[in-house]
Amino acid sequence: MKRSSVKELLHSDKFLQEVHVKGWVRTFRSNRFIALNDGSTINNIQCVVDFENTEEELLKRITTSAAVSITGTLTESQGKGQSVEITVTKLEILGDSNPDEYPIQPKKHSLEFLRENAHLRIRTNTFSAVMRVRSALSFGVHKYFQENGFNYVNTPIITGSDAEGAGEMFHVSNFDTNKAPLNEAGEIDYTQDFFGKETNLTVSGQLEAETYAMALGKVYTFGPTFRAENSNTTRHLAEFWMIEPEVAFNDLDANMDLSEDFIKSVLGYVLENCKDDLAFLDNRLTQEEKTKPQAERSEMGLIEKLNFVANNNFKRVSYTEAFEILRNCKPNKKKKFQFPITEWGVDLQSEHERYLVEKHFKCPVILFDYPATIKAFYMRLNDDGKTVRAMDVLFPGIGEMVGGSQREERLDVLKAKMADLNIDEEELWWYLDTRKFGTAVHSGFGLGFERLVLFTTGMSNIRDVIPFPRTPQNAEF
Repeated sequence: MKRSSVKELLHSDKFLQEVHVKGWVRTFRSNRFIALNDGSTINNIQCVVDFENTEEELLKRITTSAAVSITGTLTESQGKGQSVEITVTKLEILGDSNPDEYPIQPKKHSLEFLRENAHLRIRTNTFSAVMRVRSALSFGVHKYFQENGFNYVNTPIITGSDAEGAGEMFHVSNFDTNKAPLNEAGEIDYTQDFFGKETNLTVSGQLEAETYAMALGKVYTFGPTFRAENSNTTRHLAEFWMIEPEVAFNDLDANMDLSEDFIKSVLGYVLENCKDDLAFLDNRLTQEEKTKPQAERSEMGLIEKLNFVANNNFKRVSYTEAFEILRNCKPNKKKKFQFPITEWGVDLQSEHERYLVEKHFKCPVILFDYPATIKAFYMRLNDDGKTVRAMDVLFPGIGEMVGGSQREERLDVLKAKMADLNIDEEELWWYLDTRKFGTAVHSGFGLGFERLVLFTTGMSNIRDVIPFPRTPQNAEF
């Protein structure tokens, strides 16, 4: 008999039909009522067992997280909270679960405890909802780009370049760490390594994506990236996923248009297709907010916040204008900011970004034309010689969501910027080639996928929106 999903059955009105379902027991009460879930939805379906005609040994095996196969009749539910239920005619235990050893009991667990059991935390309502939303967001990303003429490009995970110039990269080597060969200078001789040079795990696929944009026009990458930053904040991971579109002939204005349209589209897709999960996460966030001091509580619920971003225009503000707003605002004058705003050219912190979004403009903000000294070498220099055609999209509650720019397409200017930063031209000869052969204005941006999932689900720690977080001192599972 064909197996149905719990989601299908909960939306069915074909009563008195025989149905077949498989899943895991969430709860079993009164030796009669099984709450069954198969991962297709956050909602359980109630299965009613005739305990008088069921063997006692079988009843004992119906425990939390046991895998079961159920055949029965779909009937209109007599209880509250669900429209349908299954009257069980046949029950089979597919996999036992020892209740004395199973750590995820049907009660509230701390997120820290669940991180220690990341292989099982997906069986909770919170994490199953988060990961279904993550899946829908991922599909929404590909859907948007595919429907708008972009080509999906798989850029290298192993690279010999540092796209951001940050230096915080994981080294990749085939050497025995205790027997690495040395050159005449007493340094590790990477010419004898697997790739013949020093290589790392990538922090970005942008530079490679740029080369493809100069032939395919519109491309995007969506894959894993890595940063060896020894940070234990709620916003950092060592392994994370990046979305990076690059578009030939797009200037900064077109880049800002693309980022806004993209974000609104993806959030709109999730709002339409994850209603049950978002409703659960919205309620979860509301309960969590009640535990905070009044001054720290969010003014908007989760779904309200998502709709606010999806349905409102983003305010576009230059860095210089934002600097003046921040320099003259009450929190800065009263020295409430951890990082005071004093001189033009400072790198804005999350507290400044959130003030602009949440207090001043009260809408998503795109900042543009940043000081050249705080941005990467590949960003196009403005005519003033002080600022570059950079942009950041700022969100409520999270600060920077997107970072991007119009790329420096002029070979002489790009070379001069690389020289100022001591970036070796020979390392990026292939990148410079794109400025020699048919150079053109082009732009792109990067969006950390986990940050988008964090915002969309209302979770407070980025370690809770990726299946198995990789952080300092933690590579478990």
